[in-house]
Amino acid sequence: MCFDADSHPPIAPIAGAAVDHQHLELTASDGNRFAAFGAEAAGSHGVGMLICPDVRGLYAFYEELALRFAEAGVDAIAWDYFGRTAGIGERGDGFEYMPHVQQTTWDGVRADAVAAAAWLRQERGARAVFTVGFCFGGRISYDLGTVAELDPAGVIGFYGMPVGPRGTLPAPAEVAGRLRCPVLGLFGGADQAIPPEAVATFEAALAGAGVQHRLVTYPDAPHSFFDRKAADFADASAAAWGEVLAFVGQHESAER
Repeated sequence: MCFDADSHPPIAPIAGAAVDHQHLELTASDGNRFAAFGAEAAGSHGVGMLICPDVRGLYAFYEELALRFAEAGVDAIAWDYFGRTAGIGERGDGFEYMPHVQQTTWDGVRADAVAAAAWLRQERGARAVFTVGFCFGGRISYDLGTVAELDPAGVIGFYGMPVGPRGTLPAPAEVAGRLRCPVLGLFGGADQAIPPEAVATFEAALAGAGVQHRLVTYPDAPHSFFDRKAADFADASAAAWGEVLAFVGQHESAER
């Protein structure tokens, strides 16, 4: 789990922003029902963000992050990975998530992500959909850049491992040639789980495949630095949020 149960995104709410939100139950093409949380920006801006949580699945941190995106004018949906194995009911802080992580499959994750993106397009009128993920979700976010049915305008990963095995999830560096959109990768220089060599391998794979990309490493920042409680890394968090918004602004009008 990337963040503690009492962690919050390190983004101040925008005073006076008009944001609606709702808890959702969505159905994937294979019939799976799963939970999601949608946050709606005031007016229709035509841009949506698909939020891929960490190994804990959908919980308060990502619901709050969806609200921060909506306040910034980007409709957002955070979705849960475990509808197939844990159902769609609320889960307490003691939820044992790893058995469910181990049962996730790329086929299931992909089907659910496409259904969540469809909510952004059909209910919110998004013409450009981006993905962002954290840790386990960061890897998923990169992989979703290969999915034709989702057709993302760009994919963003916070400390998502780009190399090596992880169940049936593809290694992003190994599928770089199939990526259909620009990539933004955000890493911590002191992240013991993702060494510089892994980032360099990803960089080389993206460059070799001709994929437009930007990979940023924040010196001394650890894994999961994007947390309001991590006050020592507030500058890195602020810079990373700025990178995300700039990336969306740069690519939201690209031809799809």
